[in-house]
Amino acid sequence: MFKRLLGGGAPKPPPGETVEYQGYSITPTPMAQGGQYLTAGIISKETPEGRKEHRFIRADTHASAEAAASFAVRKGQQIIDELGDRIFDRGKG
Repeated sequence: MFKRLLGGGAPKPPPGETVEYQGYSITPTPMAQGGQYLTAGIISKETPEGRKEHRFIRADTHASAEAAASFAVRKGQQIIDELGDRIFDRGKG
């Protein structure tokens, strides 16, 4: 019980392979939860102001880290297609 509270439960899966898409980088970062894996990732882009990042986590669960990583790439592409650079403006203003 204490391991879970202190973050010592299931080992954290390594990030998946970064994929380049329309000038952005998508790095899947599956998250273990209850014996399954959540869709999660980081979308980043190099800009004149420096590197910008947007982290996302979705409620979709998968049986393996590899399946979650693959889905995270597709979800990242969808986010880019729908929002473009606006993803970096979230939480401002």
